[in-house]
Amino acid sequence: MRILWVPAIAAVLAGCASASSDITAAYVSPVMYQQYTCPQLAMEAQGISQRAASLSGAQDQKRTNDTLATAAAVVIFWPAAFFVGGDKQTAAELAQMKGQMVAIEQASVMKKCGIQFQGQRPPGT
Repeated sequence: MRILWVPAIAAVLAGCASASSDITAAYVSPVMYQQYTCPQLAMEAQGISQRAASLSGAQDQKRTNDTLATAAAVVIFWPAAFFVGGDKQTAAELAQMKGQMVAIEQASVMKKCGIQFQGQRPPGT
C-alpha cells in the first residue's frame, strides 16, 4: 500500500507552482528597444520591474497555496490534491517580464545609458 503513495505524492508535487526565483527569463530580443532613448529605456524598465514584482508576489503566493494543499492532501484529506493548481499563466508572464528586463538592460548597455539595474546580470554583459 505504501508503494502506491510514492507515485501519487510525486504526481501532486509535480503540479505545484514554481517559486518566482526559479522562473528563468524568456528570450526577448534587445532589437525591439533599439529606437528607445535612454530616458525611455529607464521608464520602460521601471514599469516592467513593477509588473514583475507584482507577478513574483502572485507566483510565490500560488506556490504557498499549492504547498499547503499538497500537505493537506498527503496528511489529512487526499481530495485536497485537486486544489494544487500549478502556475502556467503567471509563470509565463513572469518569464516574459524577466526577458524584457534583460533586453532593456542589454539595449541600455549598447547605448551606454549608464542605467543601474539591480539583480542578476544578463549573460555576456
